[in-house]
Amino acid sequence: MTVAVRTLTGAEISAALDDLAQLRIEVFRAFPYLYDGDVAYERDYIAEFAAAPHAALVAAFDGDRIVGAATASPMIAQKAEFQRPFVERRIDVDRLFYFGESVLLPEYRGQGIGHAFFDQREAAGRTAGAVQASFCAVVRAVDHPARPADYQPLDAFWQKRGYRPIIGFTTDFEWKEVGGAEEVSHQMQYWIGPL
Repeated sequence: MTVAVRTLTGAEISAALDDLAQLRIEVFRAFPYLYDGDVAYERDYIAEFAAAPHAALVAAFDGDRIVGAATASPMIAQKAEFQRPFVERRIDVDRLFYFGESVLLPEYRGQGIGHAFFDQREAAGRTAGAVQASFCAVVRAVDHPARPADYQPLDAFWQKRGYRPIIGFTTDFEWKEVGGAEEVSHQMQYWIGPL
């Protein structure tokens, strides 16, 4: 299969919002996030994220179908809870780029698309004047009951890209899990790497 990966701009983002919202819900429903998403919320989240100055919304297309997406924008444009661990330690968020999600349908994994997502987001960060990039990932117990037997965390992939977990840099986000009745708190671990 041939997949094209490119950064969306302007009207392309607006036209893709519903597809991107559905994609986020589908991918994040699986372990480790177990996210029970809402299309309206997801659509608004993506639109808000993409509206930030220097934001990048990268999409993977199989023909006209969006099969993966990744977002990035300056950390200074993120909500306070995203910035909190850095601000509390007086780390300059003006030179830091934040990578939001990177979601890809399972049948398209292992083909280099994840690397293309990082390449394009890192390029956007450098263009915006950032010197480092950061993202966060949910922390799950090794013995979590929903963990599939064949689950492979992305830590090794991220480390090959030059990213490392930042010891003590965590935050908490709330979302409703599949099968749950209300939002619950989830610990998120920050990773950082040079641009």
